[in-house]
Amino acid sequence: MAESTVTQELTSEILNTISKSQAAVVDAIETWASVVKSVKPDLPQVNVPFADKLPTPQDVVASAYDFAEQLLASQRKFAEELLKATAPLLATGTAATEKKTEKAAK
Repeated sequence: MAESTVTQELTSEILNTISKSQAAVVDAIETWASVVKSVKPDLPQVNVPFADKLPTPQDVVASAYDFAEQLLASQRKFAEELLKATAPLLATGTAATEKKTEKAAK
């Protein structure tokens, strides 16, 4: 159990650090964008053919993360199936627990 707690604490610390770093980057980009907006000249509108058919940046991000989510779920299922397939070769789980219990009883 102690190993699981240590792993959970480490995972939490890593995610917390990443979150703080991401927030700092977003703040910096917001500041930069505000400064650039105030000094950039007005640009003429450009009409690009079929521009209305292109996805928005938000759509691209959503689509990419939807795909990544499905891919990660598929990879997790694959890894779990591999573990199940190789379980008879590994000394873990119920069989290992029973062996430890038998040794402790002797």
